[in-house]
Amino acid sequence: MPTHRLETDYLVIGCGAAGMAFADALITDSDADVVMVDRRHAPGGHWQEAYPFVRLHQPSAYYGVNSLPLGTDTIDDVGPNRGMYEQAGAPEICAYYDRVMRRRLLASGSVRYFPMSEYVGGHRFVSRVAADRYEVTVRKALVDATYLEPAVPATFAPPFDVAPAVRCVPVNALARVAEPAERYVVIGAGKTAIDACLWLLQMGVPPDAVRWIKPREAWLRNRWFAQGGELVGNLIDGLARQMEAAAQATSTDDLFARLEASEQLLRVDERVTPTMYKGPTASTAELAQLRRIDDVVRLGHVRRIARDEIVLDHGTIGTGPDHLHVHCAAPGLNPAPAVPIFEEGRITLQPIRTGLIPFNAALVGFVEATGRDLAEKNRLCPPNRLPDVPLDWIRGTLVETSAEYAWSKEPDMADWLERSRLNTSRGLRHRADRPLVREATRRFGTHVRPALANLTGLLDDARRAA
Repeated sequence: MPTHRLETDYLVIGCGAAGMAFADALITDSDADVVMVDRRHAPGGHWQEAYPFVRLHQPSAYYGVNSLPLGTDTIDDVGPNRGMYEQAGAPEICAYYDRVMRRRLLASGSVRYFPMSEYVGGHRFVSRVAADRYEVTVRKALVDATYLEPAVPATFAPPFDVAPAVRCVPVNALARVAEPAERYVVIGAGKTAIDACLWLLQMGVPPDAVRWIKPREAWLRNRWFAQGGELVGNLIDGLARQMEAAAQATSTDDLFARLEASEQLLRVDERVTPTMYKGPTASTAELAQLRRIDDVVRLGHVRRIARDEIVLDHGTIGTGPDHLHVHCAAPGLNPAPAVPIFEEGRITLQPIRTGLIPFNAALVGFVEATGRDLAEKNRLCPPNRLPDVPLDWIRGTLVETSAEYAWSKEPDMADWLERSRLNTSRGLRHRADRPLVREATRRFGTHVRPALANLTGLLDDARRAA
């Protein structure tokens, strides 16, 4: 088995959204040499296994890498996303990352790419299809872009037993159904299950033919306030509303009531208190569609599906051979513990702003390119663990707001933020005289300090009570 020896400045493990954005930003602002290794056949990470009708949670304009636009920066005028910037789907995103690799990263001469290769530790990787091994001398850092890799239904077995006669498919197979089912049983409470329900309704399936098994209710972010560009006033207005709610809240329950009343957070069923928050966005039009589904089962997690019954944590319900069970119960986002992003000889890519994986990875790439020392890089890039429960909204807001303040004091970072395509607030200064932007900025400035102080107290209270 031949062994090849390579030398590079940075060995990047993973060519998904994080790895691609990091490498693109790094080679833009430095003369670094980069080796990228990925176990998949093409770049794009979990998008290569995505279900065909999935779309971004955020506008296409703020996804991908800084150097190459995604989409046409168009505001949708039809559908449930009407009035907001377009959201790319899985096929477009996979094609986009192929262009980024070929036309940007490889064409730069600074990047070497090894697909279908498995990293085995110790700066070594092996081909998954050929008898080749590689040993890499890394001059600066190993970059782990897989630490927060999500688990998706296509590659994650159902976390429940399925009897041989039961029709149960991962959500990826839903678009290949050849004949109608008597009932579609969607299993899962997260964004994947939401997408499956919305797609079925869009395809003309009657709401009473959909059963939704939800072990938890989720808080969702209102997509209207996650816009940038010409709609950046929405974004700033949303941030102002959040700070107002945070400054005035008397308890965590009161905080979430205020966030909902100010349209920052949404829930499908207003009668059920959410216990999950992973940060996905939804539009109010999508919410209205989801509320058409009346057959919602809240008996905990599915434990077993037999031919004529579904056994859950807290009860049993009937099913039948003509029911199609749709597995959307993969864990999804990976709420792994936060670790320092920068360590000696190692970079572990994680969010700083909540979510927004490409933006955060690009920011880390830029900070690395500036040559700051280890302590300063970590001061500017505090890890912000992916959210899972509602209390994570408070924690994440504190981390990202503190980081944003630190960035504002660094002239080179302020300049980078203004030119970064992935930054949703880019161009804000050029729209500062618009009435909505001006008023929202004033409200944000008035409330941000008392809001952060109050959130710190609420988080401390919750931790003591736990």
